[in-house]
Amino acid sequence: ALQIFDVLRKVGKLHTFSAGLLIGGKDLKQEQERVARMNILVCTPGRLLQHMDQTPDFGCDNLQILVLDEADRILDCGFEKTINAIVANLPKERQTLLFSATQTKSVRDLARLSLKDPEYVAVHDKSEHSTPKQLVQKYLVCDLPQKLDILYSFIRSHLKQKVIVFVSSCKQVRFIHEVLCKLQPGTVIMCLHGKQKQPKRMAIFDQFCRKTAVVLIATDVAARGLDFPSVEWVVQLDCPEDADTYIHRVGRTARYESAGQALLMLLPSEEKGMMEELAKKKVPVERIRVNPGKTVSIQGKMRAFCSENPEIKYLAQKAFISYIRSVHLQGNKTVFDVHALPAEAYAESLGLPGAPKIKVIKKKNESRQLAKINAEEEKSEAVDSGDDLSEARSKIDKMFEKKNLTVLSEHYAKIKTDDDAADDDEEDFMTLKRKDHEVDDIELPILELSHRQLLRAKAKELKARGSGQKMVFDEEGNPRLAYELQSLDAFEAEGKVDERTAAYLEEASELMRVADAEDKTIAKEKMKAKKKERKMKERKLRQEEEDAPLDIDMGESDDDEEEEEEKPAVEVGRKRGRGAPPARQREEKGGSKKRRIDVGGLGQESLEDIAFKLLGGN
Repeated sequence: ALQIFDVLRKVGKLHTFSAGLLIGGKDLKQEQERVARMNILVCTPGRLLQHMDQTPDFGCDNLQILVLDEADRILDCGFEKTINAIVANLPKERQTLLFSATQTKSVRDLARLSLKDPEYVAVHDKSEHSTPKQLVQKYLVCDLPQKLDILYSFIRSHLKQKVIVFVSSCKQVRFIHEVLCKLQPGTVIMCLHGKQKQPKRMAIFDQFCRKTAVVLIATDVAARGLDFPSVEWVVQLDCPEDADTYIHRVGRTARYESAGQALLMLLPSEEKGMMEELAKKKVPVERIRVNPGKTVSIQGKMRAFCSENPEIKYLAQKAFISYIRSVHLQGNKTVFDVHALPAEAYAESLGLPGAPKIKVIKKKNESRQLAKINAEEEKSEAVDSGDDLSEARSKIDKMFEKKNLTVLSEHYAKIKTDDDAADDDEEDFMTLKRKDHEVDDIELPILELSHRQLLRAKAKELKARGSGQKMVFDEEGNPRLAYELQSLDAFEAEGKVDERTAAYLEEASELMRVADAEDKTIAKEKMKAKKKERKMKERKLRQEEEDAPLDIDMGESDDDEEEEEEKPAVEVGRKRGRGAPPARQREEKGGSKKRRIDVGGLGQESLEDIAFKLLGGN
């Protein structure tokens, strides 16, 4: 819907009509303010039905044209109730257009839309193939444990191309995405599935469209209605549900006049049935073989990932279970045979130490009426065959005998035992059984209260409830108020008021003295720490002043002259200012500590000039 709306904005920007987009995840109130003023609406079925139910001024009485994109998907069982409710609110006098790459011809579906004598227009009806000519389609046959090895090798050999990989379940998408990201094949790995929220799916779609070299792991949520630009390869890691799903998957590449390639991976048990399905739809597919020398095995790394990271192991287990269940639930058993799958080898290829246990629930959504009919049929078959009815058990009996962990299990077990006891005991002439009574609906008057009356009723209710009180429990478990006040008599009975007041003041004063002593100790420690820090700073400052160059002294003793002959040097000192520390001044009076600096590079005349200037000469 978003892509159609973007194209509509580009095409109709010079026209005067108005258009709106209605999809989930957007602000409903903002849409309600504008939806009634739109000429064209691009929407999803669920959002449109929501506006029909919740937007007061939104009406479709003047609808002229109804367009259904991906009509075969919208008209299937998943959207049946929604589409029926939408069509019930639309006028019968309208034009209806259905678009799909695999159009439906079901009379029942067309009758639901009130179509009379529909005109069927097929682009590839008279063409040799139902897929584009520029699409190169190939398939290979491999064992189930080798699929991920072949996929990784394929990605490594197509690092500079845009690839879409289709799998059958969301759990497989998450697992393969995490594993490929850890393996780091050398290109960007992204994932797209139906469990993601709408804003995240839109963000991933935009990122994938902008990139030129990327691999997208996706479910069939990306097989319809999405226009991915410049997709060069479509790889179907798992066998599609039918030929129509195959056509929609490969339709993500070779768009318009562009070229594209498609690769289908099949198991040996899937090859014959799937090739027959594709031949009926006029889909040309060429078989290729895998070069074993260029296939890289990643099973060792998969085992390492599962042993090091519990999350990867959990995803591998879920991916294994979801794949086996998806094969089991497929309707075409000539293509999908769950018993032909090597479960242990497949689990080992995912890095698991063994195959997880799978619980497949048969006929999970079977109604009680259908169960009763099946039970009656089983009883009639037992009567016809002459079997003992006491040993034959229906599905209802099995259901009641089974010990469930639900809330209603004890209730239904009690009903069953009561019914059995009533049948066995012939002496009881009165039994209590369940009976459905017809009760007339009583229409209660609806009271419309004003805002002031509502506020008064609310205040009255709060006053009746009373204020909240905190309760505590004593040692015996009796509740009492946490902040319960004593009466004056009870308080005086425990002792005189003056004496208890004086005792309380003395106790509080003692606590204050102890706290005051602790505060003084802490303050003294802080003062000592500050004083110590100050002394450390002064000591550091004196050391820096002692190490700095001071006045120059040529030396006066003979020993100094001998040292100058060996190594000419000068003694350095600095004239003291008023800000010199007292300790420094005492050192100056008693004889300053002078530093000798090497002046070996200076001549005799230069030394005399320096000394003359320091002595105050001009």
